[in-house]
Amino acid sequence: MTLRDEWQSGFGPIRHSANTVSRVDALVQRLASSSLIPAPDSAYSMFAAADRLCCAAMNVVAHMSYALRIDLNGEPLAADDFKSDPQGHTGGSLNMVPAFVGYLLANALTGKTRGWLMGQGHCVAAIEAVNALTGDVSAAQRGRYDRSAQGLGRLIRDFYSYAIDASGLPAVPLGSHAGPNTAGAISEGGYLGFAGLQYVHMPLPGEGLVAFLSDGAFEEQRGSDWAPRWWRAEDCGLAVPVMILNGRRIEQRTQIVQEGGAQWLAQDVWHNGFDPLIVDGRDPSAIAWAILEAEDRLQNHLAQADFRYPARLPYVIAETEKGFGFPGAGTNAAHNLPLGGNPRHDEAARKAFNQSARGLFVPGTQLEQAIAVLSNHAQGPRPLESAHPLAHRHPQTPTLPVPDWAQPGESGSAMTALDHWFMALVRANPLLRVRIGNPDELASNKMGGTLALLKHRVNHPEPGVAEDLHGSVITALNEEAVAAAALANKAGLNLIVSYEAFAMKMLGLLRQEIIFARRQKELGQTPGWLVVPLIVTSHTWENAKNEQSHQDPTIGEALLGEMSDTSRVLFPVDGNSAVAALRQVYAGRAQLACMVVSKRDGRQHLSAQAAQSLAEQGAAHVVGDPAASVLQFVAIGAYQLDQALIAHAHLSQLGYACCVSVVLEPGRLRMARDAIESEFVLPEAALRALFPPGLPRVLLCHTRPEPMLGILRRLDGGPAQTRALGYISRGGTLDVPGMLFANRCTWAHAVDAAAALVGWRREQVLDLSVRQAIDGHGKPADLLSV
Repeated sequence: MTLRDEWQSGFGPIRHSANTVSRVDALVQRLASSSLIPAPDSAYSMFAAADRLCCAAMNVVAHMSYALRIDLNGEPLAADDFKSDPQGHTGGSLNMVPAFVGYLLANALTGKTRGWLMGQGHCVAAIEAVNALTGDVSAAQRGRYDRSAQGLGRLIRDFYSYAIDASGLPAVPLGSHAGPNTAGAISEGGYLGFAGLQYVHMPLPGEGLVAFLSDGAFEEQRGSDWAPRWWRAEDCGLAVPVMILNGRRIEQRTQIVQEGGAQWLAQDVWHNGFDPLIVDGRDPSAIAWAILEAEDRLQNHLAQADFRYPARLPYVIAETEKGFGFPGAGTNAAHNLPLGGNPRHDEAARKAFNQSARGLFVPGTQLEQAIAVLSNHAQGPRPLESAHPLAHRHPQTPTLPVPDWAQPGESGSAMTALDHWFMALVRANPLLRVRIGNPDELASNKMGGTLALLKHRVNHPEPGVAEDLHGSVITALNEEAVAAAALANKAGLNLIVSYEAFAMKMLGLLRQEIIFARRQKELGQTPGWLVVPLIVTSHTWENAKNEQSHQDPTIGEALLGEMSDTSRVLFPVDGNSAVAALRQVYAGRAQLACMVVSKRDGRQHLSAQAAQSLAEQGAAHVVGDPAASVLQFVAIGAYQLDQALIAHAHLSQLGYACCVSVVLEPGRLRMARDAIESEFVLPEAALRALFPPGLPRVLLCHTRPEPMLGILRRLDGGPAQTRALGYISRGGTLDVPGMLFANRCTWAHAVDAAAALVGWRREQVLDLSVRQAIDGHGKPADLLSV
């Protein structure tokens, strides 16, 4: 039997269709003629090896869900060999195995290691099973998981073991979803749909990426069909999406299947500018062929003399049945536990498991030979799949130009100041690929200079508009899609600009990036991508005119709930503090930084030196001496500082000593929740110097007051010494003074709160008309005349 015959005969449940055979034969001849392989037999040996690795990994996946051990001789397991509480996303993981092995096969055939991304992170068992068998495991897994009976047994028992260490962290390097302990993983994939938005923005020219997508996630996010709008050969690498079309979600068929299946999807993606290829998703050979065919088609397309953008990007549709290769395939039960019973207690389930495992069994000698054939990394040489470039991003340290600082007392927009400095940043770093995520408001949010410099990326520029075929501004009226462009560009320089209220639509995507990076840090890894700032403007207070849908500070509150060393939230109070904060943000790595910035013109409060000091410490004094004050106003936000300064001036005229301080970054002042965060927050001595113990305080918050009181617990002396004002979910079509009044956040409300804390009588510090106004009996306009 020839090597070709050996492969063509298949292995276990894997069968090669006539279409796949003819495609593979043509591919082998092409590889041989281009000298990528020494002879056709070397390729066919790889194809046959992939079948065996695929079956062995599918067998391990089934054992990870149900069993406590695996028998490497293929003997049936007894009742006691099964878990009391089986768990796993078995069906999807079984489907991922042929896809991932096909990816390995494509790399082996061409001597090139592509990156990989898995959108369906719950299918991690497939990746972990293949990695354990090939030996390409992460540092934390090395020595624990391998293809010995003991190593596979530990992998199987660790899966959903719920083990926890004394510090409260997972005690095994294996989770329910992809994570930093998954060798080569770059995303958890727990938020379905985001991989489809991100993959096209990930690889650099010369790099390759295979993105595994799911038909269930196809229903999640709008924007994956816009990839041809964004891809350019000049600044993007080859990216091949592989849709695992297994036809089922958890409870029913996917919408794609209900509409018509693979053919319907092919027509849909064709109309959106893709070049679809339908292949047998049960066969790793078909997947490998599709990856290489997709890349060849795109390169041939680019080489055509009459080529014009948009390029028809490849789109692989891998048609399969959920849970292929195991009982229950093609049913809803395949999603989690397809046997319908626990083999530990159910004899029929145990029999079905053992029969299926026997069908997937690969003798040890054959498995060893298969892995050796596919592990040709030294021949290139080429990196292991766990070391693909996308998993180890560390772009050059950016040059941070010296800002053109404003003078205190001047008036101007903080967003305009950011715009000017960001343009200088881009010009100073020409080797960094730039991506701006823009939900269609960059110019109106006073970053018109940045837009004019970098331009909207479009396929057909409109004359007289800031558009360009190779623009760096990714614009669509879809917050998730444009944020994905910046978050995916971990090799470059990024910025996201949005209305504050609508940034909430990005939260799941932002959180997925935050928790993955934070987990890397907990494990001692050092993610090296540059910080991605999210500037939220047209914010709650200055969007007073646009009803309550536009008046929402929740994004900052939500991100403050994450670990502040990785999820930063900043409230600049003027142009200098905004620029100083952004400059300091870009000096870091592996963080997301949400900056709440006003776009309306305002007074420049801080000098260059004061702004830089504020950015370094996270808080500073603005006016008055805390040591000589009976009260401290603490402003968190630009509009809040304005009101605090009016309150301070009012009380000073009456002879009452008070001071005003500003908090730029509340997360620097919080109570640290672990050792990593404790390195980020201000030490106690520095905090006490800024906020002396026992001094009554009135907090004026950009956000709702309650979350900020929780964050600033170290400043809170209790109800008798601390009051907090902020957004109390009141609004409408108002002006800024009306918005402040509706939420009881004016200078007069601050003075009233101060009087209650210090023990002043209200009539000592507030006129009758003002008291009547804040009590709801007078005229709000009376506050403006004071």
